[in-house]
Amino acid sequence: MKKIGIVVKPDAEAVKTADELEHWLESKTIDVVRQENLPYGRKFSDKDKSSAPPDLFCIFVLGGDGTFLSAVRWIGDQNIPIIGVKFGEVGFLAETAEEDLFSAAEDILNNSFTITPRMRLLVKVFSKDQEFASETVLNDIVINKQALARLAHIDTYIDDHYLTTYSADGLIVATPTGSTAYSLAAGGPIVQPEVPGIVLTPICPFTLTNRPLIIADSACIKIRLAKKSKDIMLTFDGQAGFEINEDHTIVISKSPHPINMITMTKQTYFDVLKAKLRWSGGRT
Repeated sequence: MKKIGIVVKPDAEAVKTADELEHWLESKTIDVVRQENLPYGRKFSDKDKSSAPPDLFCIFVLGGDGTFLSAVRWIGDQNIPIIGVKFGEVGFLAETAEEDLFSAAEDILNNSFTITPRMRLLVKVFSKDQEFASETVLNDIVINKQALARLAHIDTYIDDHYLTTYSADGLIVATPTGSTAYSLAAGGPIVQPEVPGIVLTPICPFTLTNRPLIIADSACIKIRLAKKSKDIMLTFDGQAGFEINEDHTIVISKSPHPINMITMTKQTYFDVLKAKLRWSGGRT
């Protein structure tokens, strides 16, 4: 018997559709595990400690990109395939739309789909040489100042070689998948998900020559705050975070555990990109 997970955003329409999907799956003798989307703005210490059952065949995510990222955190380092169903505004991570949900579910039950791995980042935070936290993110980590705080001063190293000290409102370290999220809004480049790289995007840098940078995915990034930085937050995929200071060292590298995204449609990444960003121009 297959077992399928459903993660749903707290939205009346999404919950109604999730109920219909659950009943439809159960009618086909599929065991269903429901997980509600976790609220935003949680403290790191308040994060959900539960994880997805390891025997899930796949997970359906009914919601926007935030709900998808919550589901990815629920999966953790497991190799459970996941598919997003668009209920949000932008939905870069969604593979199918609400109206196509049940036809997609039928194909998945018949194993008519492919898996596309997406790189994630492994983020370790040390406090006075002791590991304080370890997280895996699909989109990005963000270091930014809180309201009314002065500029953040962020010492950055690549493979233990000093790069620069960013004096800025913050710094985003993103995967290619995350390049269309906060990094894009901060002026970062769009990176095709298959490109093996990591994006560093400063947020409103004081020095205008501090530009977004793409480095190899084999690189190890080390970040520390300069002593004069105060009221600085570190967030993981926009889902949870905590305040950091000069005693913390953040080490970022490619995770050995990518997320396995279910791919079904014939549309390319660039078709999705053009549609979401509303680029003009017709086909030739």
